[in-house]
Amino acid sequence: MRVKSRVYSGAVCEQEVFTISDHTRDYKNAVYKPRFVSDEERAAHRLGISRRRHAQKVNANFGPKSLYSTLTLDDEHEVHTFKEAGRILTNYIRRLKAVIPEAEIMSYMGRGKGTRRIHYHMLTNHIPQEVLEEKWAAGDVIRIEHLREKVKLADGTYGQDYEGLANYLFSHWSPEQGGRRWRQTNNLKQPEREKATVVKRNYSERKPPRMPKGWRLVEARSNGFGLLYYKYVHCDGSKRPPRRVM
Repeated sequence: MRVKSRVYSGAVCEQEVFTISDHTRDYKNAVYKPRFVSDEERAAHRLGISRRRHAQKVNANFGPKSLYSTLTLDDEHEVHTFKEAGRILTNYIRRLKAVIPEAEIMSYMGRGKGTRRIHYHMLTNHIPQEVLEEKWAAGDVIRIEHLREKVKLADGTYGQDYEGLANYLFSHWSPEQGGRRWRQTNNLKQPEREKATVVKRNYSERKPPRMPKGWRLVEARSNGFGLLYYKYVHCDGSKRPPRRVM
């Protein structure tokens, strides 16, 4: 049995078409499960899922009104372990939330390639630039800017898809840090996953599923093992209207 499922994340829709057993009872909640020949393949698949879900979370919550910030530690506050750096970040987020309870935040830690000093990146909503700067007392805020309204996409066109930035931030993590790759406040929205439906047509990279008016196909690929993947971006960058849950 072939099924297809959609995930909406802000102005991005991702759609998968894959095969499941004909005896699957709960096909509406089915997800693609490949077979692995080694533990390395399984680990790579899990990492890919984590990376993709992270990008979906970024697209679902942040847009042109959001701020992207880079924060550094001065000599007085410099620390050498991520445990110490994590405490500084936690206290900073608490100060921000104390002033603006509705603040939406995703934060990251990493080391500079040249200096090896620990620094931070943040994606935020509802926090003015002056508040971000005022509440950071451990060094400098060297970069604060709005996310771009239009980003270059896989097909060479432009739209509101922040997967590239999300992947850059995702890769900031290192085994030295341990634990989570990012921190987030509890008030972030989840990407919206629709129930899977049975496929009634034959799809391919050149023959993708149709989308409602206003959506543009920007990427289509297959993995050679029965999975077809399609990405669509809303033409005007707006989020889609609510749909009836199946």
